[in-house]
Amino acid sequence: MSRLEVRGLTVGYEGGPVLHSVDVEVPHGELLAIVGPSGCGKTTLLRTIAGLLRARSGEIRIGQRMVTTHGIHLAPEKRRIGWVPQDAALFPHLTVAENVAFGMLAGRGSSRAARRAARSDEVRRLLDLVDLGQLADRAPGQLSGGQAQRVALARALAAGPELVLLDEPFGALDPMLRADLRASVRELLRTEGVTGILVTHDQAEALSIADHVAVLRGGEVLQLGTPEEVYQVPATPWVAGFVGDAVFLPGVLHGDEVATSIGRLRAVPVTDAAGLAPSDGDDVTVLIRPEELRVTPAGPGAPAEPAPGGAAGAAASAALDGIVTDVEYTGHDAMLAVALADGMRLRARVTASGLVPRGTEVRLTVAGAVLAYRPETV
Repeated sequence: MSRLEVRGLTVGYEGGPVLHSVDVEVPHGELLAIVGPSGCGKTTLLRTIAGLLRARSGEIRIGQRMVTTHGIHLAPEKRRIGWVPQDAALFPHLTVAENVAFGMLAGRGSSRAARRAARSDEVRRLLDLVDLGQLADRAPGQLSGGQAQRVALARALAAGPELVLLDEPFGALDPMLRADLRASVRELLRTEGVTGILVTHDQAEALSIADHVAVLRGGEVLQLGTPEEVYQVPATPWVAGFVGDAVFLPGVLHGDEVATSIGRLRAVPVTDAAGLAPSDGDDVTVLIRPEELRVTPAGPGAPAEPAPGGAAGAAASAALDGIVTDVEYTGHDAMLAVALADGMRLRARVTASGLVPRGTEVRLTVAGAVLAYRPETV
């Protein structure tokens, strides 16, 4: 079983620590995506797991083997880890099959040995898995970017690794190739029963293919959970804004409702990392996802305005009239900028069938409950 466990991992260079007491767990055969702003420690974490960097403290366990702990630093070549870099990094003097065979030799063989191994059934099996069996004799320079990354993945799997690390492998590809290759990578890892870690700058990519998502900031893991948990119940407002579009409003919590500038809304208080949640009467930061704002035509037949004073029954039907001032159309959906009468601007996401042009008078309602955070939670 190739379960990965990272406990209390602290890593630094000559200055201060880059990673601070990081805890991460990836069950056997599942894929973890690591996201975060540039410089947050994503690649440092990957390199430390691979054994390319030494940890100052903490533990790394792969399956039943402790590979990093106090007094133990297993060499990279003994960790049974495959690596897929952003640029594929294929050997230009070897064919596609020979590149894969070199991975099977775990870097211990010569070019001559790789050429002999290139004729093995296992190399043919791996090339068929990545749909490149017909290109076995091609040189790397004759491949497209997507094909080169497939070869790099087959090479990473050739040594029978317990864990595969993918360092932004789709970054240089066009959108269509990215979508096709990431689906292939997810399916291959499942087929081979290999645990994987993907570092990416693309939050949508992380949410779409990973079993778990870790959000890093300043060398710390702010949240580790399923894609649904990270998106629907982000640990902090910062996480919410980083993983997706968000509308933030100040408010005051009153029981299971929050009073805001757009009316009283049903609310769910969020407990922070310190175990603290907002209480009745507290100032809060309210999170609304743009897709939670329902857009309907204003005028006769539109949802009713909330009752004066914000009665409890009005919380679910609070409605606001506004004018669409901008439209960002993406094909499958669109983001509408809506200006309210008091000058406030909100962003609402609609499906392509719900698209309305600029200048349209609309009514906004909030669907479901919103999340309420303590203002100190960042």
